[in-house]
Amino acid sequence: MNKWSNYGKWRHPEKRKELMKNIDIKNNTMKNNTLDKQYQSLLQDILDNGVSKKDRTGTGTLSVFGRQIRHKMKDGFPLLTTKKMAWKSIVTELLWFLRGDTNIKYLVDNNCHIWDGDAYKNYIYNPDYKSENYSDLISSQAGQLVKCQTQEDFINKIKTDDEFAKKWGDLGKIYGKQWRDWGSKKRYGDYEPPMYGGIDQIQNLINDLKTNPDSRRLMVNSWNVGELDQMVLPPCHYGFQVYTRELSDEERLNWMKNNKSNVVLPMRDLNVEFSMDEWFRPYGVPKRAISLMWNQRSVDTFLGLPFNIASYGLLLEIIAKEVNMVPDELIGNLGDTHLYLNHIEQAKEQIGRETFELPTLNQFPTYEGTRPSIESYVIGDFTLNDYQSHPSIKAPLSN
Repeated sequence: MNKWSNYGKWRHPEKRKELMKNIDIKNNTMKNNTLDKQYQSLLQDILDNGVSKKDRTGTGTLSVFGRQIRHKMKDGFPLLTTKKMAWKSIVTELLWFLRGDTNIKYLVDNNCHIWDGDAYKNYIYNPDYKSENYSDLISSQAGQLVKCQTQEDFINKIKTDDEFAKKWGDLGKIYGKQWRDWGSKKRYGDYEPPMYGGIDQIQNLINDLKTNPDSRRLMVNSWNVGELDQMVLPPCHYGFQVYTRELSDEERLNWMKNNKSNVVLPMRDLNVEFSMDEWFRPYGVPKRAISLMWNQRSVDTFLGLPFNIASYGLLLEIIAKEVNMVPDELIGNLGDTHLYLNHIEQAKEQIGRETFELPTLNQFPTYEGTRPSIESYVIGDFTLNDYQSHPSIKAPLSN
């Protein structure tokens, strides 16, 4: 059991003030936004060193290979400030993954449209699209039954026709299926609830963090080789690993200061053995910090990567909340890291912008104790403090 070896310093008010002042200084220096600067440097790296490559979309890219993003969560929530980010869409997509859902109906109903193109492409290239089955048709303004000729028609049909959404809104065995239901016998296109009989990797991860936090097997994988052909798009970010460490007494005191401001430090006789852990326990002070590292094979650096960074930052916050740990470091390992050729000018514009201070994430509820728990979150649970950014920069999405 850890003993508070520096307790004597805290017994004297002046010494205590001095140490707490040092903690304040450390906190103040943690607000420097290096994330945007890393991102801008990555954009410049691609412009300077990228090689021209063809791609499946036919757009063409400038590409580099093997890059990394690192961010300390204590510096602020990792949402870029050099362009305005669609926060609600980021939250919606992550919760969709955590629900084990693979149908865009949930996304569309919550005004998140980042998977619309993939679903529509799957629809128009499917052999059934050429059938005369009236369940595939919509009513035109003239009252005639016609195919969904545009993506807008298709999405409106997803919104309004549950049977159509059930058939054509499903994207196959993508992220949510692999995270929450790996290996189940659910067929492509089935509209079944999550946890259908396979392996729930997310719940297993949470259980392992509680029982064996030093494990080197704290991983979640989306790259299910045997089911890649049953996905509209193989996973770009194909797996993540978490890592925990014990917090120092000073770090736990710092957490107390930020989260339990009304708590007064104890005054004890120096001759009495004192356990810092015993003092922390009633206040639920975390014992560990947790970091997350994700791996990504293909990186749409202008449109996709900012979403990925924020999404995995939010996932780290959620997992940390579930297991009562402090979010520590977020790391992204990036494979083919590219700019589409129709994003070049937008990237140059963003490189030239000054950064703002990163926002912070508001406290959100813990659903520990319900089973299953982590999919109980709703979009409104996650709000930001002090998010200041430059305007958004429009760019086309290549599907």
